[in-house]
Amino acid sequence: MTARGIRTIGIAAVLVLIALLSSAFIVREGEYKVVLRFGEAVRIYEEPGIKFKIPFIENTMSLPKYQLIYNSNPTLILTKDKKPINVDHYAVWRIEDPQTFIRSLKTVSNAESRIGDAVYNAVRRKLSEIEYGEIISENTARGDLNAEVTKIVADVATNQNYGIRIVDVRIKRTDLPEENKQSVFNRMISDRQSIAAGYLSEGDEESRKIMASADRQATELIAQAEAEAKKIVAEGEEEAARIYNEAYGKDPEFYKLYRTLESYVTTLQGEPVLIIPVDSPYLKYLIGEK
Repeated sequence: MTARGIRTIGIAAVLVLIALLSSAFIVREGEYKVVLRFGEAVRIYEEPGIKFKIPFIENTMSLPKYQLIYNSNPTLILTKDKKPINVDHYAVWRIEDPQTFIRSLKTVSNAESRIGDAVYNAVRRKLSEIEYGEIISENTARGDLNAEVTKIVADVATNQNYGIRIVDVRIKRTDLPEENKQSVFNRMISDRQSIAAGYLSEGDEESRKIMASADRQATELIAQAEAEAKKIVAEGEEEAARIYNEAYGKDPEFYKLYRTLESYVTTLQGEPVLIIPVDSPYLKYLIGEK
């Protein structure tokens, strides 16, 4: 074999080796390997291993099989009561049909751009139906809002035939723009003070009602006590009169003496000197005559 023949064989072997090397490729775990011919997807490999393509005519591209997370930049959205808020959200998605994905979106970056637009439109639509106070409230059904936004974005992806599945969309944070925070906080403070003043006013009114009721009850109790006291005094006087009558019936002279002594007490009050006629019964009792 001549030197020229050996050189020809060597060149041919090198070309075959280059062709083999350029036609082989590796499919890794967690990726789709798409074989493209003139920009069109002709084959898709999902299982890991070494695969082959036609050199110089076909080329490959990789697409992720795992879930991807798209984080949006904070965007300004108006609420139902026309308050601007910054909304920060993210979307979880994955490629389900690589061939459709290549045909409609081609790259992951293009897909995230479309997802971002769909999420923004959905969030803007839903938040425009809610007032700001409800959005920041602890009682807001944030889970329901996220579920509704997820469904809207998923429907867009399906209708547009993107070849992807929207797993979840979440609103991470809602906040006021810096220039609006102070005015809103001042108004919130004013609202809280008005509510507190209302409670105090209601408390004062209730206090007055309670005091008036207590005064009325006290007056009624005093009146009842006075009436009861008068009744007791009347009963006592009646009983005393009865006893006096019984005593008078048994010993008229003693009863007469007792009544006379009572009259002394009444007559002598405030009178240091008392002038009594000689024939007065008082004098007879004082000197011991009957």
